[in-house]
Amino acid sequence: MKTTFIAFFILVVFFFGCSREESQLTFSVGGAPNEVDYWETIIHEFEEAENVQVNFLRQPTDTDQRRQGLVIPLKAEEDDPDVFLMDVAWVGQFSTSGWLEPLDAFIRKDGFQIDAMFQPVIEQVDRSPNGIIALPVYLDCGILYYRKDLLEKYGFDIPETWNDLVKASEKIQGGERGNNPMFFGFVWQGAQYEGLMCNFLEYISSNGGSLGDLGKKDITIDRKENEEALTFMRDLIHTYKISPPNTFTEMKEEEVRHAFQSGNALFERNWPYAWKLHQSDASPVKDKVGIAILPAFAGCRSAAALGGWHIGISRFSDHKEEAWKLVSFIMSYDAQKKLALNLGWNPGRKDIYQDAEVINKKPEMDVLKSALAYAVARPNVPYYSLMSSILQRYIHAAISGEMAPGEALSGAQGDIQKTIDSYHE
Repeated sequence: MKTTFIAFFILVVFFFGCSREESQLTFSVGGAPNEVDYWETIIHEFEEAENVQVNFLRQPTDTDQRRQGLVIPLKAEEDDPDVFLMDVAWVGQFSTSGWLEPLDAFIRKDGFQIDAMFQPVIEQVDRSPNGIIALPVYLDCGILYYRKDLLEKYGFDIPETWNDLVKASEKIQGGERGNNPMFFGFVWQGAQYEGLMCNFLEYISSNGGSLGDLGKKDITIDRKENEEALTFMRDLIHTYKISPPNTFTEMKEEEVRHAFQSGNALFERNWPYAWKLHQSDASPVKDKVGIAILPAFAGCRSAAALGGWHIGISRFSDHKEEAWKLVSFIMSYDAQKKLALNLGWNPGRKDIYQDAEVINKKPEMDVLKSALAYAVARPNVPYYSLMSSILQRYIHAAISGEMAPGEALSGAQGDIQKTIDSYHE
């Protein structure tokens, strides 16, 4: 009897010991409750398919709290979490800090379809001097919403240039003001926050401008193309008066969406999330809305600020092989399609944009695929948050009329140069 008990005890210890070992793979993800709930479904499917146990670590909805929840264990070089999602703006810092495991060896070994991803996104965000260090799970980019009925009523086409947008806005705003004094031609994100940086990046890039290669300390913020774009941003409010006076004080994503969805705007710059809300049964503009790529300045090409979430493996993970299996599973065609159908996410795989079932549920996919071809990422440098804060302040001063655009860009370049110099000391 004693021998039997000992044997049983050893088996129990062995069984639970193995279970604890298998459960060490930790996946950290946050977001809205419905998003996190569906991630649990994806993880359960992975566990069933690969026989790998996953500790699902729920993060808060708040983006800053999610970032902090990753930075703390990564700075401490802890082996958990093994796999996590990163906002596009974090990838540069995480990579430069040495926290991300290069994925090239895994990609080559498994024959992973890296060509199925949007290559401009991979090159701008996910590739570092050490190779590919992340993959795009969910993509976001700026797009143009427009009132189909009003363009048809007044005889205008979808604007291809910013000048086209101004002309249509001035004419239609004048015509609609008789019945709706609150009507404006164009609403966009001009408040002093990160959304302003995204808009600024789109305007300057669609005029042939740029911020330069900040990683190499080649700063080109104070340049003619950027000054022209910033002047245009200011003029939308103060000269053409097709954007509301509170653009630089209040207009963020939801304020912009509400203005357009209430029937108070002809054009709206926003992210893809607004499409579903504009088309909801309670929306006054349901079935009156179209989407297109953002306009460009004459002779230049459209630009769409890139947003979204990328997946990576911790360099300190003690289960890297299993971690890659999870990353590969999440980036597979089936998983990416399910995220698109069940969460409305815009996949990191471009082949999903041709899937008939996805297109039927998300008819905006064709335009999004085109817009993503013009995606422009924010600078992939570790001090981006500091640089963004500086630029936001100066851009805001220019569009509010407190500073001349040229003066604002000169001031921003000087302050950012000091930030870069101090970082490299």
